[in-house]
Amino acid sequence: MSDVAMRRGHYRFGAPVRVRWQECDAQGIAFNGSYLGWLEVAQAEYFRNLGFSIYRVAANGYFDSAVVKVTIEYKAPVRVDEMLDLRARVGRIGNTSLTLEVAIFSESGGPDDPPLTTIESVYVGYYADTGGTRPVPDSIRELVGAWENAGEILPLANFPELAAAQGQ
Repeated sequence: MSDVAMRRGHYRFGAPVRVRWQECDAQGIAFNGSYLGWLEVAQAEYFRNLGFSIYRVAANGYFDSAVVKVTIEYKAPVRVDEMLDLRARVGRIGNTSLTLEVAIFSESGGPDDPPLTTIESVYVGYYADTGGTRPVPDSIRELVGAWENAGEILPLANFPELAAAQGQ
């Protein structure tokens, strides 16, 4: 991620999370594996914000993806009971891949405070039954583009196949 992307205001979406004891080591500092859980929270909530559940559309065969790469940069420790602000954005959509950028900030920090951690995760669309890759659907491209470019959430009704996979 570039330095520009490392400020809270460069992300339209955020979700709060509290650091729980089970996510920490004996010193009360978050264990490195906890960050992957927070990545999933950020990913799931980002797409819920756009109107659909990644779990539901995958279960209904509309679109599923697999993590193929995760890069985590730990910049400062987080501690038990600390409130975090998980900020997320889609940095890139390729033909079959999507890159999610997550920056973790202290919820009590200011708008120009640097992140405590940054995570970049690459997901590749795939067919669960064959294991082959699949393109990112145009509906997801449009929803993400409208959100990232203008902060606009498009009605899911504009995308009948996605809406049906969501159960609407």
